[in-house]
Amino acid sequence: MSELTVTLPDGSTLSADAGETVEDIAYRIGEGLGRDTVAGVVDGDLVAKEEPLYEDCRIEIVTDSSEEYLDVLRHSAAHVFAQALQRVYPEAKLTIGPSTDEGFYYDVANVELEEADLDDIEAEMADIVEADYPIERVEVPREDAFEFFEDNEFKREILETEAADEDPVSFYEQGDWRDLCQGPHVDSTGEVGGFKLLSVSAAYWRGDEEKETLTRVHGTAFPTESELEDFLEMREEAKERDHRKIGQEMDLFSVPEHSPGCPHYHPNGMAIRRQLEDYVREKNDDLGFDEVRTPELNKAELWKPTGHYETFTENGEMFAWEQDDTEYGLKPMNCANHAHIYSESTHSYRDLPVRFSEFGNDYRNEQSGELSGLLRVRGFTQDDGHAFVRPDQIQGEILDILQAIEEIYGHFGLEVLYKLETRGEDAMGSADIWEQATDALIDALQEEDLDYDVEEGEAAFYGPKIGINARDALGREWTIGTVQVDFNIPRNLDLTYIGEDNEEHHPVMIHRALLGSFERFMGVLIEHFKGQFPLWLAPEQVRVLPVTDDNIPYAREVASELDDFRVEVEDRSWTVGRKIQQAHDDNVPYMLIVGGDEEETGTVSVRDRQERQEGDVALDSFREHLELEEEQKRRAVTFLV
Repeated sequence: MSELTVTLPDGSTLSADAGETVEDIAYRIGEGLGRDTVAGVVDGDLVAKEEPLYEDCRIEIVTDSSEEYLDVLRHSAAHVFAQALQRVYPEAKLTIGPSTDEGFYYDVANVELEEADLDDIEAEMADIVEADYPIERVEVPREDAFEFFEDNEFKREILETEAADEDPVSFYEQGDWRDLCQGPHVDSTGEVGGFKLLSVSAAYWRGDEEKETLTRVHGTAFPTESELEDFLEMREEAKERDHRKIGQEMDLFSVPEHSPGCPHYHPNGMAIRRQLEDYVREKNDDLGFDEVRTPELNKAELWKPTGHYETFTENGEMFAWEQDDTEYGLKPMNCANHAHIYSESTHSYRDLPVRFSEFGNDYRNEQSGELSGLLRVRGFTQDDGHAFVRPDQIQGEILDILQAIEEIYGHFGLEVLYKLETRGEDAMGSADIWEQATDALIDALQEEDLDYDVEEGEAAFYGPKIGINARDALGREWTIGTVQVDFNIPRNLDLTYIGEDNEEHHPVMIHRALLGSFERFMGVLIEHFKGQFPLWLAPEQVRVLPVTDDNIPYAREVASELDDFRVEVEDRSWTVGRKIQQAHDDNVPYMLIVGGDEEETGTVSVRDRQERQEGDVALDSFREHLELEEEQKRRAVTFLV
């Protein structure tokens, strides 16, 4: 029997016989670890503890204290749901039921479900959990598996595709029920301590709009009921923060039916976006980027040498068409256009870095079921930038960008999380230049003393990247910005500069987006702030509230004195209480209440959206505070105690 080498998380190794399982390895490390083993992570993939090993690999043992345990538990909860569903609706056909970031889903056919039907299924799930059935892996001959699913065309397709080379194939059993599955799973249904079915929606088989429409049931699960309750409370808070809900209430944006996935910015939303654009322009100026503008419509030939054309057309993401025997497309990114601008001039090593920034309008053909307000769109404006640098300038360029990102996200109260994405299977170029590019990113992260996670194989095809994630007020992570090192596209496009040796050399291309797309970043900010934007971003910064109609002229004088800010006068014949409530509902940072006393003394009474109030305030004093708060871009209001 052949031997293989297993590398453990601490870097140590041990020899194993081919065919030994993850659980076997755990027992060899220690008896207690073997008993506690739930699953394994083999070369980055989560696998069942029964998974046999046949090649040298890196392995991590998963127990109930591991980060991956929740994914395993939720996958098992999906099976509990499926068993309960077929008890209540025996005619239901199962398709796939994976875990997700928030729980799990299962797509089913041959049964139509509504929200009201979930209670009966949940009751059956509770019985299955209480029964504490062992969840056991069994190997089934391929021919028997096809016979078992003779009435389920979806499972048969899985056998013919994902499991095409497997014989036998793996099933998991719990009680009198079984399902085709590679695992991993927890040991018994009783480990699903708290669960909840959340919603019902439609989905396409394989995500293909041309295929069958299925019913998708979303659920979640946790080891304990208390963890479930915490999750449900946060979920309710997330509903209150939903950017689509707040966007409608504050009249920020809409997504018209005539242009799905391409939002309209209303005046209030555009006020926020303009502030973001101005802020990013300042940062681009500080970083030495020159702003450019490139066309949205291009000949598709532009993207073929870079590799983007093949990638985006294969994934169905590019809007492309043919006219007069020439293929055209709406640009899905700005890299090739910026590279073209670079190529139109001759550059010396003294000229580098050459930096271009653009608020580029891009388009991706996302599936209609994936679209979600501002967070997932087809038309978006990328806060994009590309620096063309010499190899000796790579490190300094990355450091400058990382420092700017730390400062920017700090202004928004967002925690920055860094993800190093490394070479994947679709990578172009040699392993050597990928290693050089990856090392440059690692060196920059380490020099800035930044913690980061490594996501193996997740980089774009042209170069490794630091993915910039932001953690919001609810602890949710959002993928936003990026920094990428690219040796390949400049070589593919034959971009050059004249070096000190008077020879031509290829520059290195640093791709970066500080905010990502304005659409997604605004969606994140709306939910992060719950519509209560800091003063500098608020679409309406101050609202002047006259106590009576007689005070309207003075209210307008006050507004005129503050015309450097976004100020409105509430001149409807409402009670002052109603005016205050409306301004509060509209998330206006400051209300200035003016009545006879204020008019007589030439002052204002200041009230903020935290319902703090101070009277007899000189207008000049209030203006000075606004100027300071706006300049410092503080989130907290400090004028009132």
